[in-house]
Amino acid sequence: MGYLYRLFGKMTEKEMGKTTNVKTAIVYYSSGGTNYQLAQWAAEAAKEAGSEVRLVKVAETAPQAVIDATPNWKANVEATKDVPVATGDDLEWADAIIFSVPTRFGNVASQFQAFVDTLGGYWYQGKLANKAVSAMTSAGNPHGGQEATILSLYTTMYHWGAVVAAPGFTDPATFAAGGNPYGTSVTVGQDGKIIEDEVAIKAAVHHQAKRTVKVAEAMTHFNA
Repeated sequence: MGYLYRLFGKMTEKEMGKTTNVKTAIVYYSSGGTNYQLAQWAAEAAKEAGSEVRLVKVAETAPQAVIDATPNWKANVEATKDVPVATGDDLEWADAIIFSVPTRFGNVASQFQAFVDTLGGYWYQGKLANKAVSAMTSAGNPHGGQEATILSLYTTMYHWGAVVAAPGFTDPATFAAGGNPYGTSVTVGQDGKIIEDEVAIKAAVHHQAKRTVKVAEAMTHFNA
């Protein structure tokens, strides 16, 4: 079956199965733990697809006093202290990159933007071009800027010359998880928990991650 159909047509579970020689970086920022969970699900799916995976977090820039004053934030920082901090080398290494970052007023969190702002040298040298990229996000209500945040992030990816691998409506899992064609997005309640059905969200993340790996696999032929 041709690559264009595999990329943009509906793929069977068999076709979404294991691939080879694709390296995937899962890059996330999370204060309360939601995007860490999404990133873990994405890493799990990418590994199932046969990809080598690096799960890395964006460095925290908020003052420690602010973190200490917010129990969920403090607990998440402690729980993820052993997760490596992302660098530009992780993105250069990867064929596929999946981002997970919360929305802040319809844009990415400042911590994530600070990380992006360190990547100018990699962009200038063309080290971020021809990567398959995809993104996920969260917000405190169903219309809190999820789509705007992902689209804003993709604008940066276009500057890199990366290839956006949005999930689109290529699998029923996207509909079941809320129908965001740009990337899986969730709503987080006051208790810090995902409001939507986590089984449905996990399935959507798995589809998105495996699709991104498949796009990256096709790009390896383009880059050869």
